[in-house]
Amino acid sequence: QVQLVESGGGSVEAGGSLTLSCATTGFTYATYCLGWFRQAPGKEREGVAALDSEGLTTYTDAVKGRFTISQDNVKNTIYLRMNSLQPEDTAMYYCAAGAWCHILKLDMLPPTYEYKHWGQGTQVTVSS
Repeated sequence: QVQLVESGGGSVEAGGSLTLSCATTGFTYATYCLGWFRQAPGKEREGVAALDSEGLTTYTDAVKGRFTISQDNVKNTIYLRMNSLQPEDTAMYYCAAGAWCHILKLDMLPPTYEYKHWGQGTQVTVSS
């Protein structure tokens, strides 16, 4: 059974930083995508960043240059380092994993349907 558990959310002031973690268990595919999504109140869920099994990464335009997705294969953990946080980054953040998935273009996030496994989310609140 695949499980994803996020941690690291919290409240910070604008300009601050946070690192989100997502511990995965049971996800043992050789070809995969790992992603971070967020959903603000009253808004649709949006993709933030993705990483695939070939080491490619891609980001939504709103976070390019500020957020970094990475993984630790030994710890089976996905990270999202978030710098220069702004109030508009306030949202519930979710990690997700999908098998047999690739990043096809460096400026395009994999579609949401590629992700079959989701965490419960961790809240990030940025005050001005």
